Amino acid sequence: MKWSEVCIHTTNEAIEPISNILHESGASGLVIEDPLDLVKQHDNKFGEIYELDSSEYPEEGVYIKAYLPMNSFLSETVEQIKLTINSLKLYDIDIGNNHVSLSEIDEEEWATAWKKYYKPVKISKRITITPTWEDYSPVSSDEIIIELDPGMAFGTGTHPTTVLSVQALEQYLNKDDLVIDVGSGSGVLSIASVLLGAQEVHAYDLDDVAVESTRVNANLNKLGNQIIAKQNNLLDQVNLKANIIVSNILAEIIVQFVGDAWDNLEQNGLFITSGIILNKKQLVKDKLEQQGFKIIQVNEMEEWISIVAKKVL
Repeated sequence: MKWSEVCIHTTNEAIEPISNILHESGASGLVIEDPLDLVKQHDNKFGEIYELDSSEYPEEGVYIKAYLPMNSFLSETVEQIKLTINSLKLYDIDIGNNHVSLSEIDEEEWATAWKKYYKPVKISKRITITPTWEDYSPVSSDEIIIELDPGMAFGTGTHPTTVLSVQALEQYLNKDDLVIDVGSGSGVLSIASVLLGAQEVHAYDLDDVAVESTRVNANLNKLGNQIIAKQNNLLDQVNLKANIIVSNILAEIIVQFVGDAWDNLEQNGLFITSGIILNKKQLVKDKLEQQGFKIIQVNEMEEWISIVAKKVL
């Protein structure tokens, strides 16, 4: 089978929403080429990626590459992708250059080429994420290994927003906590929660492909019985009392369900939010405080923000 590689030249801010658009359009094997990965200095080595080729990266902005089967619907699919990306401007999201290009690629090349981007990555003091095809041995007795199959490419744990989320979970999660993961994607935050001691995680995502990806990765890590993945729009109709709600989505989406998060938390429960670009920090903080949350921690990594808020009556 022939595949078409769709390459979108855009901004770091637009990575998450454009990735979702591509997944919803049936794309597979997502790759993000960010030139900042070539020069960034990691103070604590968390999230560091190695073996990168500078010739494959843009001088500015980022490349998002995904793969679509070459069929009679390809041109219509690409046009719909372009229209949906343009609509992100309505949400005040900078889409930058927004140049979209297509190139043909053989199935065998597609099936293996993108794997070179995924290596074992230590993302917190205790947690290392490794793709299933990489051999990796723990370097310390308390190291936690998460195996992921990023074939559906809903996040591999290396993006700053995921790193910030995992670090917050590692700091605040207590043994036997009940956790809700809103916008579960690949399931990395759900898996991390259980491995850090959560009794059970309820994982929700609107995209049924993401829900299946969460289930697949939960089973890869032998946690299928503790991670309950369901298709759902944010926290609509959810009625639980969690100790922690974690959500790594866009700021514009987070503010839509702050009230539902409050209703689904125990007293003194924590709402861990990430996926927030720096210039949207105040938007989320204001919404959380209006609801009654007390902001207890704000962390920053490479222009991205995570906020930990406590439900205090």
